[in-house]
Amino acid sequence: MAADPRWEEVDRYLVERLVPPDAALDGALAASDAAGLPSIAVARTHGKLLMLLAQGVGARRILEIGTLGGYSTLWLARALPAGGRLVTIEADPRHAAVARESFARAGLSGLIDLREGRALDVLPTLQPEGPFDFVFIDADKPSNPDYVAHALALARPGALIVLDNVVRRGAVTDPAGDEAVQGVRRALDLVAAEPHLDATVVQTVGEKGWDGFALIRVVG
Repeated sequence: MAADPRWEEVDRYLVERLVPPDAALDGALAASDAAGLPSIAVARTHGKLLMLLAQGVGARRILEIGTLGGYSTLWLARALPAGGRLVTIEADPRHAAVARESFARAGLSGLIDLREGRALDVLPTLQPEGPFDFVFIDADKPSNPDYVAHALALARPGALIVLDNVVRRGAVTDPAGDEAVQGVRRALDLVAAEPHLDATVVQTVGEKGWDGFALIRVVG
């Protein structure tokens, strides 16, 4: 499906009115671009949505799987109250270095614990850090089922898990899709079969094209 130019036009309109310029956030995007990181950070409106969702569940402990340049991390860190903590995991040392510099410029390094390494290696070590109130998953898509399983094990009842990039321009409906699609489909199957999870998916269009995210609540 070809992108509609109105999607980006609407995003610009919404950003102008609801997501004012911010030196730290804009600087994180600029630093990522300057370092040649992939241009796959969340959209500005979605970054603010993550902050509002985390605030809505009263998150004091946040887990992020997939830091990239730290743009979404900064949004999430701003949702934390005094004494809150955010653990974010990044496998690529170059990405982690860019993110750390952005955290320092934003004055939020004290709230953020960036763990370098493969998420599937780091996640089993995080039990003492939890339970987490909010989990954002935005890493390699083939591993999504494992990430969701770990998130369930690390989250408290009532926690919210957000799984990004689940629609994939509509490819999620294709049983013969690529590895990323298969990872999303297996994750959604896991969520559907797990009695301790309740979820829906919101489709999105905008500057990032046609995609969507799953909102997953951990139930008692």
